Amino acid sequence: MTTQRLVAGLEPPYYTAVFTSVRPDNPEGYAEALDRMKEIVQEIAGFLGYESARTPGGIGITVAYFRDEESLTAWRHQAEHQSVQRHGREHWYEAYSLHVGKVERSYSFERR
Repeated sequence: MTTQRLVAGLEPPYYTAVFTSVRPDNPEGYAEALDRMKEIVQEIAGFLGYESARTPGGIGITVAYFRDEESLTAWRHQAEHQSVQRHGREHWYEAYSLHVGKVERSYSFERR
C-alpha cells in the first residue's frame, strides 16, 4: 500500500481552488496534460500544493492551495493552463465546477 501525502495545515490566510469534475476514465491526452499542468503550477510563486482524488464513477476533486490572490490569479491566467482548460471543455469533461475560498483556519494531524 502506498502512503498518500496530504498538504499539512498551512499558516492562514491562504486561498484554495476546489475543482470538481465528471469525466470518463483516462480520456485520450488527459494524463499527459495533467502531468504538464502539475509541472507549470509549481512554477507559480505562491503555489503551496494540491490534493486530488477520483471515484471509480468518474467524479474527481482537486484542491489547490495558494498563498494569496495574486498567485491564484497568475495560475488562472497562465496561457498553457487556459489552453488545456478549453481543450477539457471541448473533449474531456461532462461537467465541472470551481469554488475559490479564503482559508482563515487550518490544522492537520498525522499518526506517526
